Formats: sequence, C-alpha cells, structure tokens
Amino acid sequence: MRLPIRLHDLYIGRVVLASVLLTWAVLVGLDVVLALSGQLGDLGKGSYDFPTALAVVAYSVPRRAYTIFPYAAVIGSLLGLGQLAGTSELTALRALGLSRRRLSISVAAALVLLTGLMVVTGETLAPWGQRQADQLKLAAKNNNVAMARYSGLWAREGDTFLNAIDGQERVEGGQRVLELRDVRLYEVGEEGEVRSLTRAGLVVHDANGWQLRDVRRVAFTGAGAVEETAEEQKWDSELDANALAAGVTRPRNLSASDLQASIEYRRRNGLDARDYEDTYWSRWFYPLNVLALCLAAVPFAFGSLRSGGMGKRLFLGIVFALGFMLLQMQFGRLAGAFRFDYRIAYALPPVLMLATSWFLFRRKSG
Repeated sequence: MRLPIRLHDLYIGRVVLASVLLTWAVLVGLDVVLALSGQLGDLGKGSYDFPTALAVVAYSVPRRAYTIFPYAAVIGSLLGLGQLAGTSELTALRALGLSRRRLSISVAAALVLLTGLMVVTGETLAPWGQRQADQLKLAAKNNNVAMARYSGLWAREGDTFLNAIDGQERVEGGQRVLELRDVRLYEVGEEGEVRSLTRAGLVVHDANGWQLRDVRRVAFTGAGAVEETAEEQKWDSELDANALAAGVTRPRNLSASDLQASIEYRRRNGLDARDYEDTYWSRWFYPLNVLALCLAAVPFAFGSLRSGGMGKRLFLGIVFALGFMLLQMQFGRLAGAFRFDYRIAYALPPVLMLATSWFLFRRKSG
C-alpha cells in the first residue's frame, strides 16, 4: 500500500533529523576528543607530533561517524519525538487521526536518507580514511615500516626489505603471536642489486623470536643463482613486531568487497576467516539495525516520554541504544565461539527489537 508524503511527514522528519544531527555531532565530537587525548601518549615517538595526531584523528572521523550513527539515531529520534510530545504536538497529530504506526513510518522515512548515506560512507570514505590514518601514524612512529594499499605490508631493516601480503595478530597461551603470510625478503646490495630473494609461506614472531616456515631462498651470484629450501628456519632480525602488527590491515578498515575477497582467500587456504565474516555481515545488517532500533524505541515516545523531561528522554535513549549494542555484541561473540552462521547472529537482535516494537504497538492500540 502506497503512503503519500504529507505535510506532517515533512514536519516530523525535520524535527527528528534536527535532533539526530545534533545528537550525532555531540557524540562524534566527544569521541574525537577522547581519541585525540588517547594519541597524546604516542607524541615524541619517531616524528609523531601533535599536528600529525590531529591529522590521524581527522582521517578517522568518517569511521567514527559511521559507528556512532545507530546510537545517535535512536537517541535523537527519542529527543525529537519527546520535543513534539512536550509541546502537545503529538497529541494534536493523534487527534487528527494519525496512528502511532503512521507516525513511526514518518520517523523511519526521515532516517532512511541518513542511513543510506552512512552505508555508502562505510564502504568508501570510512575505510579509506582509516587506512590513511593508520598509514600516517605508522610512518611517523616507525620510519622503517610502511603500508601499501595493493601490496600488503612493507618494512625495512638495514639492507633487507620485507613484503607480506597478509597477516594477523593473535593471543596464544597469554602471549601475543604475529603471523605474516606469503612473505618475501629482498636483500639489496650497496649499488641497488638484489643479492638474494627469500620467500616464506609463513613468518611467525613469538617469545622465541622470528621463525620462517616453508622457506625457499635464491641467492644471486656473479656466476648465476643458488636455490635453497627449508621447512623451518630461524630469522635473526630486530624488526619491531608491534610496529608490524600495527601495519596489518584490520577487517574493520576494509570495504565489503575486500572483506569478501579476504574471506574467500582464507577459506581456500584453510585459514580462520571468522573475524572477517563478523565484520562483513555487520555491514550488510547495518541499515536494518538502525531502522529496527529506532522503530523499537518509538513507542516509548507516546507514553512515558510525554510526561518526562529532557533528562528522562536522554536516559531512556542511552539505555535502549546500549542494550541493543550489548545484545548484538553478545550474539556476535556467541557466533564466533560456537561457530554458527553470523547471518543468524546479526539477524536476531533486530528481529527481537522489531518484535518488541510490534508487541508495544499491539498493547497501545492505534
């Protein structure tokens, strides 16, 4: 059934959007201030100074805005509807024959535009900005490490250059273990000639230092080349594992297409792809989460919020948003722990929220 846009839809949409944008600006601003204060401890490391820290945080703003938007949407929607309820405008609209469902559709329609903008941002500007922030910070703090978008991770130690296509950091037995996959080590001479090329299927750094596995080394001499192979080989290197770990691209910094490619790559090679699957499906369910969260919170605006002040509306919005976040986080962790489909884990929270909304609307007729 087609619902034509009416004057009251535009009015409600304007009020709700204004409240959401204001709430969003405040929350993103607070997050940026906290992020900037968190960068102060790294000042003075390498060439990392305050202007660089400002640039790093500025590059990360699109990702922060994308992450915070669902919670700003529900809090802002409740504040906007609470404002209309406080001035009896909701009562007047109800007296004109508009049902709660119709008013909720007006709220949801107003949020569709911002949600669509955030979906596009989450696939384009947010990953790009975060990669720029990580690269800028890594290059400033560690002059011998750099990231290239299409070539993985690059690092240098003396006359040896390292290139890793992929990697991850994990905790094993209480110790941090860094794994780099499909690694190439180039040993370069004083005149720029390549002395040797070493390729390792896996490079591991743990408490015992660096280990090369599935090694193939080709040493170039004036007379030709000599090839050596080894199942495992110790690598005496002073490269900072923490700096390399910071250079490994995190799943949250990838677009959906890159995440899908990473998932397929890991599955083909028998690697754990759960972290990538988690982020990938969270992107797909992002718009549904926003709308479900807001629709589930809207019924509260027609009852208790009309008699409450700004503090009550704000408190209820925060509690509702945090409750949803914790519920979704718990389902995501359960999916990772028990290895069931992430699509089910991310579908359950919005379904529960929509069921809550439907139940509340059934109790309050209209």
